[in-house]
Amino acid sequence: MLEALPYQWGLVIASSLVLFFISPWARTIPQFFRATNSQEQKPNALLLTSSLVISWIFAKSITNAANLGLSFGFVGGLAYATYYLSFLVAGIILYRMRVKGSFQSIHDFLSQRFGAPAIIIFSLLIGFRLFNEVWSNTMVIGSYFGPKDSGAYYLAIGVFTTLTLAYSLKGGMRSALLTDLIQMALFGVLLFIILGVLLPRRGGDIGVFVSTGEWTMVGGLNLLFVALIQVFSYPFHDPVLTDRAFISTPKTTLWSFIAATFIGGICILLFSFVGIYAQQEGLSGQAPFEVGKTLGFSMMLIMNFIMITSAASTLDSAFAAFSKLTCIDLGSPETLSLYRGRISMAIIAIAGTVPVFLSPTILSATTISGTMVIGLAPVFLFWNWKMPPLSFYLSIGGGIIMGILLATGLFPQEWTWFEGKYGDLLSVNIIGSILCFALFFLPKLLFSPREAH
Repeated sequence: MLEALPYQWGLVIASSLVLFFISPWARTIPQFFRATNSQEQKPNALLLTSSLVISWIFAKSITNAANLGLSFGFVGGLAYATYYLSFLVAGIILYRMRVKGSFQSIHDFLSQRFGAPAIIIFSLLIGFRLFNEVWSNTMVIGSYFGPKDSGAYYLAIGVFTTLTLAYSLKGGMRSALLTDLIQMALFGVLLFIILGVLLPRRGGDIGVFVSTGEWTMVGGLNLLFVALIQVFSYPFHDPVLTDRAFISTPKTTLWSFIAATFIGGICILLFSFVGIYAQQEGLSGQAPFEVGKTLGFSMMLIMNFIMITSAASTLDSAFAAFSKLTCIDLGSPETLSLYRGRISMAIIAIAGTVPVFLSPTILSATTISGTMVIGLAPVFLFWNWKMPPLSFYLSIGGGIIMGILLATGLFPQEWTWFEGKYGDLLSVNIIGSILCFALFFLPKLLFSPREAH
């Protein structure tokens, strides 16, 4: 690993510099916050689809996919790929909200239906999500440069975050989309190379990978069912995804989200083959890193590069989303400026790096936050129902409570209905979902139709 360090540093610095010079300089508000080009044209389907896919194929997600393949075989990879149904759910619902409801953003919807306090609560939830995105992805990058808590580990995180911030400050959302297109193309090429090395080592038979794992709750189905529950709430607390639902025409957006569902799901499922290969080789630890080491320096370099490009794509999108959140969704037209947008990016870059020093668990950034927002499911599934504002607060509150119980270990063991890893997670999500839907409709039952409307 030490011998590869100079090349790893070269990859980080060189790729970041290339993206910096490629990134356009945003000179107007629409360019910086809505990704329009110099002629004020909206993003096309290619830009939008590639950005959606690569912004969710981040360092954390491909590491999790590979590690789940290592732990549970094909079932583990499929379980994680199931989360990509989030694109389909969000694409259809947000399309209808724009076309049928004439809402300009999620914050516009919440303001009209549930009032200003709902905006504050929702913004805290998505702010927490963006906060998680920074540290959970940069930690993966750091692990490729040195052991956790080592000097090289922290230095790599600092350098990578700073360089990604540099090109994000230059172009905002427009930079995020253009660099995402490049990063998506690179990811596709690198994934093709990786599979081109792994498959021949198993006789070129993809069935060797697909047939692995056990279709049991203990064997990974727990997480698959968690994903099937969370896809109805999870996407709506991710502004990296939802912001892209309002920057192009409704029809272009809908088809981009549908395409991203299949492309993203297939890509993440194929990358889980890295973990399945590691399982068959008897390896342990971080699957991408361990497999890269066994296949030689060139493959290690490719693994490093795929992590760097995927992490950068999510990090720049998180910076752009936080900037929009603070300056547009929570700001006012009078104070909106490019300066404030760029300052907001710097703030989330610094704040999001702090947890790195507290040694959090990477997968928890997905599973815990995903449980805390299950209360969003009824809010968006029944977006066209005019409900009392109390419905929003009760539903959201129920999800947050269940997430806290899970995170703190206070969820009663006797309420865990399933054996194996993620058995408690599935139980929490089933109970929590029932609770949130009940709480959402409770005020409607208590108040008269006149009061509810």
